[in-house]
Amino acid sequence: QVQLVESGGGLVQAGGSLRLSCAASGRTFTNYAMGWFRQAPGKEREFVASTRWGGGSIYYVEYADSVKGRFTISRDNVKNTVDLQVNSLKPEDTAVYYCTADPDFSRLRVGIPDYWGQGTQVTVSS
Repeated sequence: QVQLVESGGGLVQAGGSLRLSCAASGRTFTNYAMGWFRQAPGKEREFVASTRWGGGSIYYVEYADSVKGRFTISRDNVKNTVDLQVNSLKPEDTAVYYCTADPDFSRLRVGIPDYWGQGTQVTVSS
């Protein structure tokens, strides 16, 4: 049974940083697309970042325009984790952040991956 468990959320002041972590279990995720989405109160869930296998040892990353230059996604295929380093946080980054995984990147990218975590809350105060 696949499980994705997020951690690392919290309350931080604007300009601060957090490191979100997602521990995946239940299978090998080496060639899976993995990513992060977020959902703010009253808003639709939105894509944040992804990492997908490009063959061999190549992994491609992608970011939403709103987080480029501030957020960094990374994965450790030995530990089966995918992290999201979030820097220079803004109040508009406040949301529940969800870890996702799918063997098909196109499904993940449009927000319908097979697997979701339970979410971790990030709150940024001004």
